Amino acid sequence: MAEGLKLPIIDLSSPDRNSSASSIRQACIDCGFFYLVNHGVEEELLGQVFDQSSKFFSLPLKDKSKLTRKHHRGYTALFAENLDPTSSSKGDSKESFYIGPLEDATQDKLNQWPSEDILPSWRPTMETYYKKVLSAGKRLVSLISLALNLDEDFFEKVGGLNKHTAFLRLLHYPGERGSSDEEVLGASAHSDYGMVTLLISNGVPGLQVCRDKFKQPRVWEDVPHIDRAFIVNIGDMMERWTNCLFQSTVHRVIPAGQERYSMAFFLDPNEDSVVECLTSCCNESLPPRFPPIRSGDYLKERLRLTYGS
Repeated sequence: MAEGLKLPIIDLSSPDRNSSASSIRQACIDCGFFYLVNHGVEEELLGQVFDQSSKFFSLPLKDKSKLTRKHHRGYTALFAENLDPTSSSKGDSKESFYIGPLEDATQDKLNQWPSEDILPSWRPTMETYYKKVLSAGKRLVSLISLALNLDEDFFEKVGGLNKHTAFLRLLHYPGERGSSDEEVLGASAHSDYGMVTLLISNGVPGLQVCRDKFKQPRVWEDVPHIDRAFIVNIGDMMERWTNCLFQSTVHRVIPAGQERYSMAFFLDPNEDSVVECLTSCCNESLPPRFPPIRSGDYLKERLRLTYGS
């Protein structure tokens, strides 16, 4: 049994931004995970999104399969993804649905939506939630900028948020533990690819983190649920940006014996943003560890390795 992990709690509504930034800096150095409260997403809306998500995943497979993932939008079936290619798993025991950027008309046209005849409230609910979490995410990233001793609009200036590539991923874990002779994971061990992730669940346990991803065997710790709090984690792209000052932490979801619903919001920069070591994160004795790379190229390669196309 994994031990419970005590993570810092960041209040997004706090007027003391410098104190919040300092707490975020320490959390991202120590673990790469923290809770975010008072984020502005209402409890009623959260309930509506979980309700609509459950209704979609309860549909017959033939209906869900009409929206099979294209252009990284739409439905991904059970076992279609394995986030840890080194494992012997047959695939992750989860199904999901991706929604991409809404503000840009060209990007929005790529989104797929369930039929209004079947789920009339689905699209407006998801669009409202997407915009609310995006707003919270942008406010959070301004605090992360301060935490890195940068101007709070730094990521706006470098193209990180002015034309972002944020994706909302709805997730459903059936929860079956599998037989004793096979390993079944809801989400196999991985670190997120991008900049920052805001995750919220329906309270069913299963999320675990490994604070030292280079240690073997890995030590897993449970992340306790806090009602209405987002669990925020740093992704690999932010780790590159910060020259490994902020760490992207390996995590997984184990089956809990009951259905688990969660929603992950991946806030990533403009595809043309160049991710290179921040000046506040390197010096003569600590030179940049990674070469500059275009954000879009980096994410496409990581997704190719996950999905095989």
